[in-house]
Amino acid sequence: MMHDADATDPGLNLLTDRFRTYMPVVIDVETGGFNCQTDAILEIAAVILSMDEKGTLGIEQTYFHRIIPFDGANIEAAALKFTGIDPYHPLRIARTEKEVFQTLFKIVRDAMKANQCRRAILVGHNAHFDHGFVNAASERHKLKRNPFHPFSSFDTASLAGLAFGQTVLARACDAAGIGFDDSQAHSARYDAEKTAELFCKIVNKWRDLGGWPLS
Repeated sequence: MMHDADATDPGLNLLTDRFRTYMPVVIDVETGGFNCQTDAILEIAAVILSMDEKGTLGIEQTYFHRIIPFDGANIEAAALKFTGIDPYHPLRIARTEKEVFQTLFKIVRDAMKANQCRRAILVGHNAHFDHGFVNAASERHKLKRNPFHPFSSFDTASLAGLAFGQTVLARACDAAGIGFDDSQAHSARYDAEKTAELFCKIVNKWRDLGGWPLS
């Protein structure tokens, strides 16, 4: 691809140029099981990314919320033991799934507009899992204007395997020089932000190696 403008040109939106008008948004969900059609979403976090005038990708903002399981949702005891989440805690501040996704989709659409992007693309660690739950929630509540591409995604497990030889999030972060606290893992906010750091590290490293912009 030829770039007619200098990468330092402030008039050029580097984020939309870098990803072909797709805006990467890092998503992590914590759930009550593995089946996106039947199992509850308990937490979701979304990390909006931005790119500076030098083409460096970084974190701009994080949206996080706990979610009230939808009516009839399945929750496996093993999943709660794994995540440490208590969806029935009396002090747990949570909102309905529909409310949370309506807010999330608006935040993403606003960021897309600000960055002149046409569509969002989900970034996740084992992205197929998170993508399935996002699409299922959107369909469950008949939400219009889901900003995410319906099937394409960036998977940091695959990217980290290529870049650092590790596919487990904690080990990939360690290989990339990113601090990782196992005691905070399996929180949607923490895992999403670490996944975002990992994705940015890979994208920026590729740029530094001369992989982008292409000439």
